Amino acid sequence: MTGHKEQEFLERKKELKSLLFQQVADQTGKLFDENVLTLVWARRFAGYKRADLLMNDWKRFEILLAHSKHPIQIIWAGKPYPEDIGANQIFNQIINEIKAFPNCAVLVGYELGLSSLLKKGADVWLNNPKMYREASGTSGMTAAMNGAINLSIPDGWIPEFAIDGENCFLIKPAEASLSQEEKDKKENANLMDVLEKTVLPTYYEYPSKWFDIVQNGIKGVIPEFESGRMADAYYKQMYRHAD
Repeated sequence: MTGHKEQEFLERKKELKSLLFQQVADQTGKLFDENVLTLVWARRFAGYKRADLLMNDWKRFEILLAHSKHPIQIIWAGKPYPEDIGANQIFNQIINEIKAFPNCAVLVGYELGLSSLLKKGADVWLNNPKMYREASGTSGMTAAMNGAINLSIPDGWIPEFAIDGENCFLIKPAEASLSQEEKDKKENANLMDVLEKTVLPTYYEYPSKWFDIVQNGIKGVIPEFESGRMADAYYKQMYRHAD
């Protein structure tokens, strides 16, 4: 039985998804469904962040998008530096490759307004950089505060926060001894396994469990990763002010 707080959360999340999906429709003409799990990859567009990792196994990607029992919608957004030729190529490649899919969209104009819409409207916030390249990852913190669950490689801030299956979902990293091509292949497989076997079934079949993970994510972020805690630490530890 759905509790009162859980029902309120579901209703509010649908409202926020609707606002995001208006932007999807305006930019792409595609009509997304508020009842479908929506995964978002959105951040500074750099090659090491691997926006295209989901597509590494194209056949498996197509099967994921066509799943009728556990449907999914995917949104990419970001802004590559104009001089970053590789990142721009990846961005344009994703746009071209997902055009035909009604449940995939790439949004442009990644500024504060769109960033806010994406974090509020996401069910899952995907973070899959190359291991040991991510300095922090503040977008995941704010996404969690807005009721999105992090699905992430254990890099950046994530190891300080993550309890797999309780406040987020983790993607197992590949062995360090592998080549980067082999790592991409292995971590794509691990990502797809988590999506297919854990994330999607939890969302559709165990909504109360999903709500618990959302709540735990919010509680896990606020005490350690919000600006008030940071300012207090600077005040008391760095500048050594006495009360």
